[in-house]
Amino acid sequence: MKRATWARYVGEEDRAHAAADPVPTAGREWNPAAGGVMIHHRGPDRPFGGEYATEEDCLKDIAGVYEDHKHSPDFDGDIGYNFLVCQHGNIYEGRGYERGEANTGTEPPIDGVGRNTGFYSICALMRLNHTANETLLRSYRALIQHLREQAPKKAGPRILPHSFNYPGTECPGNLTMYAQQGSTIDPAAPWTGLADIYIFAAQKWVNAAYKNAPGYIKCPENGRTGWSTVLSFTQGLQHELGISPTVQNFGPGTFDAVKRRGTLPSEEFNANLIRLYNGALWCKGYWTSTNQGIWNDDSQAALERLYSDTGLSYSNNTQRYAMWPHIVKALMRMDQFRLVPRGDINIQRVQQRLNSRYVSGIRIPAMALVPCDGIYSRDVQQGFMMAVQYELGIELNSINGYFGPGTQAALRGKGSQRLTGDLRYLFRAACYFNSPVMVPDGSVQVPLMYAPSDIDTDTETSTHLNWVRAFQRFSQIPVTATNDYTTWAQLLVSSGDTTRPATGCDCITEITAARGKQLRDAGYRIVGRYLDEHLPPTDPYYLGKALKPGEPQTIINAGLRFFPLFQYNGTQLANFTYDKGYDQGTKGHDKAVEHRIPAGTCIYFAVDYDALDIDIDSNIKPYFEGVKAALAAKGGRYIFGVYGSRNVCSRVFHEVGARWSLVSGMSWGYSGNLGFPLPENWSFNQIREFEFQPGWGLDHNVWRDGADPGVSALDA
Repeated sequence: MKRATWARYVGEEDRAHAAADPVPTAGREWNPAAGGVMIHHRGPDRPFGGEYATEEDCLKDIAGVYEDHKHSPDFDGDIGYNFLVCQHGNIYEGRGYERGEANTGTEPPIDGVGRNTGFYSICALMRLNHTANETLLRSYRALIQHLREQAPKKAGPRILPHSFNYPGTECPGNLTMYAQQGSTIDPAAPWTGLADIYIFAAQKWVNAAYKNAPGYIKCPENGRTGWSTVLSFTQGLQHELGISPTVQNFGPGTFDAVKRRGTLPSEEFNANLIRLYNGALWCKGYWTSTNQGIWNDDSQAALERLYSDTGLSYSNNTQRYAMWPHIVKALMRMDQFRLVPRGDINIQRVQQRLNSRYVSGIRIPAMALVPCDGIYSRDVQQGFMMAVQYELGIELNSINGYFGPGTQAALRGKGSQRLTGDLRYLFRAACYFNSPVMVPDGSVQVPLMYAPSDIDTDTETSTHLNWVRAFQRFSQIPVTATNDYTTWAQLLVSSGDTTRPATGCDCITEITAARGKQLRDAGYRIVGRYLDEHLPPTDPYYLGKALKPGEPQTIINAGLRFFPLFQYNGTQLANFTYDKGYDQGTKGHDKAVEHRIPAGTCIYFAVDYDALDIDIDSNIKPYFEGVKAALAAKGGRYIFGVYGSRNVCSRVFHEVGARWSLVSGMSWGYSGNLGFPLPENWSFNQIREFEFQPGWGLDHNVWRDGADPGVSALDA
């Protein structure tokens, strides 16, 4: 909004000047492209008024700023700010695109750029005691984008608080957590919404309190929880407990130090520890003391709620003290103990039971509290495996959460007998974790969930038996409707029973006539081979993995089928972009044509690392969109599939349209293989790698009946 909108509230003697367009500051350099923008607020609290309830309040306040600046020698006879933004979302013109004078130009330059010379000044109409609303932040974001892209004098990329390298001010108060590149007001970064002033306060405090502690690493001051913040809290805790140097890990030493102190917050006299506990509770999402140096009723209620959310009892005096080191460790991690938006209440109940029985009751030495967020994650899987090991009779000090030979032997023994009690509960909980499975319904597949009511009963209900049979059919393991070893293994790890027979395989080795016969004689009926390799033969990492001329026909002549794979360095996130997907989709098509592979064949493009959901959103999906577009541009001769973890395969199938999935089941430690069922379009499940012959490594793949038929004949 132009100056005239607020100028009408200026005294009559200055009104005409206030309403006039801003004029350049004579004789002073102005180059905002060298810097960017500097964020301000309106200063200290006002005990009375100053709430900006109406737009008129905002206009009057801007007029007051103008009058103060106009008659001050510090602002060259005009309002000092370039623009002002209010909580109603309005953007008001001050000095506009001309040089402003509000950034305290008498302070030293920032990386050689003058504070007024190189930065637009943008003031929020809010005081030190105010917090920004979404409307104000979105206006800030829009204004910064405008200044970067459309202003006559374009702004550079930096976003700084007025207090940057200027200890004489707290400005911009609670806006400081947004006054940085990458924040929600930065148009170059994703919109992330409101930050939390209490987390921001905790971050500022912990950085100031422990900046000189040996080993301390500063956390971001952005009002958002994250590993960097809780690990800084961990270092603060270590410092208070006498551990030096501090490290970003809550290990046995820290656990034992908390245990030796044995002091709950309600009994604690160390105000710094109270601040750390309150700050960690804020980061967990619990409403606690707003004065973080005081343990008050809100703090106590938050702690008791955390105990309850983990499945523990605060009212039980013995449990309360015994579990305190575990609770502190949980506070210093990013684990969540309340149901998250995608969480499942039935999974949360299992998680809480794991904590109550195995951490608090049995006290398995290696077991920490598992998250209770309703998500079956890596940490939950490890805790769950420890619980299974205990119920199988493995000695307490040997329990490690690893699906090793001892656990496998116990599952073949006790685990495969008739189940009752806690081991039966764990088997059925594992069934629920692996829900849903896909079952045929006419010409389509529909999901079948495990019934929650079957988890906590010894009765062999028809719904339980039907689900187990459906799971076994879907996973292509023997349909027994029992808790045999192969079913346990398939429920617990993505590789399942790695000794089970399979008719599929893949490798980087050329299939000669002799090798084709060996595969056929070993029971294999289809082999995966790579269409190309991105490294030249002179490169030390060259594998020679690409199909050789005439090799497809050799494979077919041996009585085998084959399926084509494509992977150019698919082990790194940077490989996955839309442009690279398009390029590799094009190359995949051309290589398939070169080898006379018939139309309609599925080419599997590989994601050969543990891609997280954030990676899938940012890079993996765009990559496959590029593959899809490239194949379409080539006439749609070939279809695309995906190789990766269960989660990668499921998401690329549902969100991009991959026809078939080759699942990297043997990577059972991948987070993308924990808590995710087999994708409904799975065609191959890669369950084991081994040396088939000396110097010839092979991946052992379960080939799903009725899925991808592969290539059985070449074009003429």
